[in-house]
Amino acid sequence: LSMSQGSVVMDCRDWQIIPAENLVAAFQHGPACLLAATTTCADACTMLGALEVGTDGVVLNTDDPMEARQLAQYMQEQKAQSASRLNLEPARVTAVEALGRGDRCCIDLASLCAPGEGLLVGSFARALFLIHSECAKSAYINSRPFRVNAGPVHAYTLGALGDQSGGGEARTTYLSELTSGKEVIVVSPEGKTRTCIVGRVKIEERPLIRVEAETSDGVRHSILLQNAETVRLVGPRGDVSGLSNNIAMAGKDAETTWQGISVAEIKEGDLVYVHQQVAARHTGIALAGEKIDER
Repeated sequence: LSMSQGSVVMDCRDWQIIPAENLVAAFQHGPACLLAATTTCADACTMLGALEVGTDGVVLNTDDPMEARQLAQYMQEQKAQSASRLNLEPARVTAVEALGRGDRCCIDLASLCAPGEGLLVGSFARALFLIHSECAKSAYINSRPFRVNAGPVHAYTLGALGDQSGGGEARTTYLSELTSGKEVIVVSPEGKTRTCIVGRVKIEERPLIRVEAETSDGVRHSILLQNAETVRLVGPRGDVSGLSNNIAMAGKDAETTWQGISVAEIKEGDLVYVHQQVAARHTGIALAGEKIDER
């Protein structure tokens, strides 16, 4: 059937996921179009993601218009995410200050982060810093590429890009509001995005450090992070010689344009990536034109 012309509709009455994966693998090199018959939006989304490739499409058999609307919205969100690229600009570090202790959140994802990827986090919604995952290995700790030591409980990060409103911006969420099963946006140094599921959030009291950086418009932004060697901000590639806690991968590949700078060694003058967006928010939704003064 995979080599036939036209479309083939699979309708699994009992098992669904394993048969779908088997058929996706069998049809991937053939000219036939594989469609999955489903009765709900949730099942349709599962079919479209089978083996990461998914079926070519779905046939939604339902009398519920809400299921059709939800599926249409999902397709629009997937299309928007595949084309989405956030603007990251370099900001120059202007101050580094060790603080007292606070409750910080480790975000353990149900996906592995590639080198350079992390979460956008900020003390203020107007400017989010790219915080690197703990994918680097050292003599003292194993690599944990699923983890981002994101910052204190008050900080913002981005929810799924599909959850958008207020000028097309992604909705922000507090780190303290993240729980197992929720979605966040993982971002690369090039601004590429993908949605990942939160597997676990660990909140523990830890020493904090404040990093302030100035963007090209002369505005200064800051973020609080755990004061630990494994916490790194991502920025444009520079000279990392003599910095033992910086990610060594940044110096090995001539094509690499980024580096991860440990908060234990970050200093004034270093460059880090920042994503600027609308500052005013209501339940995480951007409010264009709303005046706000945050310090």
